[in-house]
Amino acid sequence: MLLIPAIDLKDGKCVRLRQGRMDEDTIFSDDPVAVAGRWVKAGARRLHLVDLDGAFAGKPKNAEIIHEIVAAYPEVPVQIGGGIRDEDTIQAYLEAGVQYVIIGTKAVSEPHFVRDVSIEFPGHIIIGLDARDGKVAIDGWSKLSRHDVIDLAQKFEANGVAAIIYTDISRDGMMQGVNAEATAKLAKAVHIPIIASGGITNLDDIRALGAVAHEGIMGAITGRAIYEGTLDFAEAEKLAETFGGVDA
Repeated sequence: MLLIPAIDLKDGKCVRLRQGRMDEDTIFSDDPVAVAGRWVKAGARRLHLVDLDGAFAGKPKNAEIIHEIVAAYPEVPVQIGGGIRDEDTIQAYLEAGVQYVIIGTKAVSEPHFVRDVSIEFPGHIIIGLDARDGKVAIDGWSKLSRHDVIDLAQKFEANGVAAIIYTDISRDGMMQGVNAEATAKLAKAVHIPIIASGGITNLDDIRALGAVAHEGIMGAITGRAIYEGTLDFAEAEKLAETFGGVDA
């Protein structure tokens, strides 16, 4: 099972938000490239980057820094989300060396877009489904849709996406523990890999996910916990490796 460190970018800095609110950010570093190096040195086998400004603007805002991170650590696959709303943006990221692009809001509002880009960029499209109580949230978590997360996941699987990132937004950035039960339920409902996100606080959360990894959980994204020190990334990564999970 992969443990994937999150690097959230806002105004060129590495930050973390609470429940996706842009006005509740904590700045952890002015040098995101160095932060990426820290996690790579600690054993990260993939990096999760989010252009927060891009997510709210609907177009990339921190692309230059993202390109620098990819160039600095070419041996580590990078997945990027935030502001990816058209084919040109996807192509630019892939040409820069990004391995996976994450489609969020547009996947829900324009599902045909997912089908089109999955055909155009096979193996490179990941869908980010952010949910509360089983319903999908959109527009930077500011709106709760009527879409059921499992129904959407199954539709995107049929479209040919590579994986799904499932975030329990009631727990993201709140240090309340991962929702392993809901993650496993989603993983059982599809055949593509699921990446868990939101709420990972300590080694017990890694163990909880590891216990259900065989259901189809490929890995987990961690953010605030590794920055605030409640989770030692190197130790947690070694623990995650002991669980089977599934391959991307």
